[in-house]
Amino acid sequence: MFARTERLMLRPGWIEDAPALSRAIGDEAIVRNLAQAPWPYALGDAEAFLARRRDALLPDFLLFLRTRGTPRLIGGMGLQRDAAGEVEFGYWIARDYWGLGFATEAGRAVMALAKGSLRLRRMVAGHFLDNPASGNVLRKLGFAPTGQILARESRGRGCAVPFAAFAWAAPAARADEPRLAA
Repeated sequence: MFARTERLMLRPGWIEDAPALSRAIGDEAIVRNLAQAPWPYALGDAEAFLARRRDALLPDFLLFLRTRGTPRLIGGMGLQRDAAGEVEFGYWIARDYWGLGFATEAGRAVMALAKGSLRLRRMVAGHFLDNPASGNVLRKLGFAPTGQILARESRGRGCAVPFAAFAWAAPAARADEPRLAA
């Protein structure tokens, strides 16, 4: 799967992206806000991430800023199954690109895929409490806080951290909408 926005190209990561990925995400300020990325983040971590088995039905993108020259890797975003089997939305943006609306822009493209092509009915997401900017992005994308504060492991921090849980649910189908046969 690929997606394109006004400023970004969203595409799967390839092994050739490993050096750029390790440079873009290899910042403690980024990794500390992710559950699964280790710290320090090295080239081998990027290679392992890009070589891992992925769910073919769920998009998993690297985000590239479209420029006149070579596109620049500025983040990652995608959907995966969590431990409970629910579809979880997650993302990261390189520090030089924080506050410029890229997470929201890319998130709208991923949400459009989730709602349209994938016809997902529910997704979960969340953020560590000391990263409220992520909560703002999730709200802009239609996620709502569940009211649950959980302890979630952060590999980068090496401990469990308070985590605010969010969820998104598709609106209920109207009676007059056509339905697909089961």
